[in-house]
Amino acid sequence: MSKEAKDRRQKLETLRQRELEKQGRNAEVYPNDFRRSSLAGTLQTECRDLTREELEQQVRTVKVAGRIMAHRQMGKTNFMKLTDSSGEIQLMVVKAEVPTELWKDLNLIAEVGDIVGAEGTLTKTKSGELSIRVSALRHLAKALEPFPEKFHSLTDVEARYRKRYLDLITNAESRKVFQQRSQLITCLRDYLNQRDFLEVETPMMQSLPGGATAQPFVTHHNALDMELYLRVAPELYLKRLIVGGFEKVYELNRSFRNEGISTRHNPEFTMLEFYQAYADYHDAMNLTEDLIRSACLQVLDKTLVTWGNQTSDLSKPFARISFYDALQQINDLDFNQPETLRNRAIAEGIAADDTVSDDQLCLKLFEKLIEPKLMAPTFVMDYPAVISPLARRSSQNPDIAERFELFIFGCEIANGFSELNDPNDQDNRLQEQARQKSEGDDEAMYYDADYIEALAYAMPPTAGVGIGIDRLTMILTGSLSIRDVILFPLMHRK
Repeated sequence: MSKEAKDRRQKLETLRQRELEKQGRNAEVYPNDFRRSSLAGTLQTECRDLTREELEQQVRTVKVAGRIMAHRQMGKTNFMKLTDSSGEIQLMVVKAEVPTELWKDLNLIAEVGDIVGAEGTLTKTKSGELSIRVSALRHLAKALEPFPEKFHSLTDVEARYRKRYLDLITNAESRKVFQQRSQLITCLRDYLNQRDFLEVETPMMQSLPGGATAQPFVTHHNALDMELYLRVAPELYLKRLIVGGFEKVYELNRSFRNEGISTRHNPEFTMLEFYQAYADYHDAMNLTEDLIRSACLQVLDKTLVTWGNQTSDLSKPFARISFYDALQQINDLDFNQPETLRNRAIAEGIAADDTVSDDQLCLKLFEKLIEPKLMAPTFVMDYPAVISPLARRSSQNPDIAERFELFIFGCEIANGFSELNDPNDQDNRLQEQARQKSEGDDEAMYYDADYIEALAYAMPPTAGVGIGIDRLTMILTGSLSIRDVILFPLMHRK
């Protein structure tokens, strides 16, 4: 324990002894009876255009509460910076205007990090800074630990993630990111609600995981003595609801995939999934584009987004290109020549033995060579059906699925398709997924007999989309790591 931490604990004990002398056994050094009348940010807005003379003529008394973020003494006046959830305001404690005991105790009850309640009248300094001339100051909670110096310079990135509370206290930009994330989710929800989508909740623990090719987390239910899985996606449950007669549904959900951690992957993540009956993947692309553009405008009040040294204007129509055209046009890869593709894959360090199909090879090359180049918002459409086990086949070409993925700044933001509602075709494709799983593919899907039975009761033509909320937040806030937009990202043990 540092010398300063020991000193702070001693100050708390001094406060405790004083309260015991005053209050006896009812002494309280963490009181909960102070009630503020105003927020710092609100006061800043209300008083922005008022002069010092106008404020002092009003003799407006306010009560604020928050954390002391700076404290300095200049002669017979102490200046403190108080922050709350809305912003900050300066406290002025003038020796001649407060009780002698309060003046002596300022370094005891109002150190940097402490939570205080203050009462006083509004004024402005000569430089025009809104301030409160304090008449009463009350200690509410003692910061027993001093802020680590590294948090002021924000150089220890890993410490920011592990101790998010310190990051939020000391970093206004970090607080802004999470405020914007909350606004984004509200905008997405409002957009869908206004278009008659029904928000629903589906199981997070499932007897069979489905809806994505991903390795699940496994747990065990003791009472039922059965293995359960954390969901990798809510898709199959949401489509059961379409079968049940809800024609527009969505879920803002937490999903879990037992995969690696990177700047774009966290094992626990947030998705928006929505499904609409009597629509196809073109309708879904149109809705996705308008949804993202609308949310961006509401959150940022503009459609120009910046990510690293790249900028993109989301007001412009999103580009659309087929999967195979992207292979040829963007990276000059001829998907009609498998041997050439395999040689290129090997040169790029991609596994390309005989167990990898030509379509899987194309996908691996696409992910390695093409995705990073898709800077402007781009819908890549018409993926191979064999790698899209839940998507409807194209009426023009059964080898192609009516599927799309949306990329912005080289990052996959959304995945959607015309849903496969033919129970026989779906049965065959899930059987094939189960075969691949039995041969060691941990990411292949499980065979879900109940879902096949649900489809046998007829699901109307439907389109569905999944949007990664964490990645979309990254794009809108200019955050380069997914950990910057998740309050408590998963970290390795120290």
